[in-house]
Order: sequence, then structure tokens, then C-alpha cells
Amino acid sequence: MASDLNTVVRVHHTGPPDVLCVETLPVPQPQKGEVLLRQEAIGVNFIDTYFRSGLYPFPALPAIPGNEGAGVVEKVGEGVQHLQPGMRVAYAGVLGAYARYRTIAADRLVVLPDTIPFDIAAAVTLRGLTAHMLLRQVYHVRAGQDILVYAPAGGVGQLICQWARRLGARVIGVTSTEEKAAIAKACGATDVVIGTSDLPARIRDLTDGKMVPVVYDSIGRDTFETSLNCLAPRGLMVSYGNASGPVTGVSIGTLSAHGSLYLTRPSLTTYIADRKELEASAQELFAMVEQGVLKPEIGQRFLLKEAEQAHRALESRRTTGSTILTV
Repeated sequence: MASDLNTVVRVHHTGPPDVLCVETLPVPQPQKGEVLLRQEAIGVNFIDTYFRSGLYPFPALPAIPGNEGAGVVEKVGEGVQHLQPGMRVAYAGVLGAYARYRTIAADRLVVLPDTIPFDIAAAVTLRGLTAHMLLRQVYHVRAGQDILVYAPAGGVGQLICQWARRLGARVIGVTSTEEKAAIAKACGATDVVIGTSDLPARIRDLTDGKMVPVVYDSIGRDTFETSLNCLAPRGLMVSYGNASGPVTGVSIGTLSAHGSLYLTRPSLTTYIADRKELEASAQELFAMVEQGVLKPEIGQRFLLKEAEQAHRALESRRTTGSTILTV
């Protein structure tokens, strides 16, 4: 290391983007079972804004936000045998990413193939593992099925479109502008609806009245009821984001009224908690990237010290593709 000092972005109290403070701290040292990671690129995800705003609680304050990154192992702590200094690695779902150097549990890291650059890894690991969870685990998408995907031009949405196309499914996207609709179609969406005011009627027309067996809704409060109205009987509502705010006040009788529907609110951390499941999911994800099936688009790049601007861009819905911080 060229310096014993570490640039980080910390939150001392939750709130709007200006609570993100750029600070200089000592470089941490790895404890038993940990490694010290020199990060080259950091992913910025909507979940980061949930922690920063207080929607999701930090374990303690002050705290370093961020859940995704890629870099090089600098040191290994006691008991770490499967990783060595100099190895290229990536991770997702572990708080503390907004830093030049960070310590992290070794069993949360996956080895990054040499063919995948650090910036691409930071753009695809969390989002790609989320897409894998949604398409291959939460609901097993099959060839010939119609699926409804919100925000198909976003970081996760683009990967869902690309992966679902590989699986042989027909993707119907829902977005807000013609520009984003064009991006979604380029990623594999067959049809894209702009706006949600008449969405169930549009879905009925597009599916010849059948509706869809699964909806992937990352918007939350503003679209929840609309999404239910797009599902076929016994369909699955997958609510995996809160871009418009959390869904509250839902009566389970609503699911019965819409045709014996299923509802789930999956968390990636649950699906990759087991080390073997994490490795298997990451291997499949990285293989899809290497084969060119998944083509992560980095729509926005910011410096680590510009984390506040990155959050403002994300929350204003001005972004497309993935957003990363570079160090």
C-alpha cells in the first residue's frame, strides 16, 4: 500500500444525499476469517439509498454504505486459505463498500475471472446475482412464457431482459420514456409499455387475455395494485424494490380477490447466504458475462468522492444501466 490512509464515504445520521461525508480514516486490518481488499470499482444500487435514507437500518452509526465492489486482495487474516494476496475478487450484499480499502469476510468473496474487468464486475455482481435469483430461483422462468418487468432499462432490468431472452421467454417491459423503451428493446424486451395508467389493459391485449404468470416489480408503492391486476390466476407477484416507496397496508385478501395470487419480497442475502449457493450463482453469472449473453451497461461513472451526486442521479431516475464509483 502506498499509504496508511483510507478514503471512505460515511453516514453519521440518515437522511438525504448530503449526509454522505467524504472522510479519511486509517486503513483497517483484517481479522480472523477476513481479508483486506483494495477496491478498484464500487457498485451504486438503489438499496444504498434505502440505507442512507433510513428506510433500511444500518447496524450502527457512523456507517459506510454500499453493498458491491471489486478489487484485489491486499492481505489475508488468520484462517483464510482459499484466497491469497493479489487475487482478483468481487462481492455483493455486504455493507461497507464506499471505501478505497475495506475488510470483508473471506467467505463473501468470489474469484473474478481475468476476462472480466473490475468496472464490469462492479456493474454486474449485485445486479446479476439479483437477476439470477429472480429468474432462476424465486421463479423458474421457462421458454415460451410472458413475463412483466418494471424498469427494464435499469441496471437489474437490462440483465433480466438479456437473461430472459436467453431462456426463451417473452419480456414485456414497463418504463417511463421512449428513450428507456429503446434501451429495453435493445436488451431483449419484445414489447415495452410507457406509463402504467392503462397497464392491465395493455397486458391483456399483448397476451391475448391470458395475462402473465409473474411480475417483477422494483417500483413498490405506486405500482403494487397495478401489478396485481396484470397477473394470471395463481400468478406470482415479485416485489423486489421500493423506488417509489415501500408497500404498506396490504390485506392478504387482495391476493384471493385477484385470483389466488402468490406474493414474495425476496432478499438476495438470503439466496447467497450459503457459500456453495453463492459460488454456484456467481459462476453461472460470470459465465453468462463471458459468453456475451449478459452485456452490462455502465450508464454513469462517478468518483468515490462524488457519491452524493451518484445518489441524486439514481433517485431522480435519470440513470440508465449501472452506476459505479471509481477509486
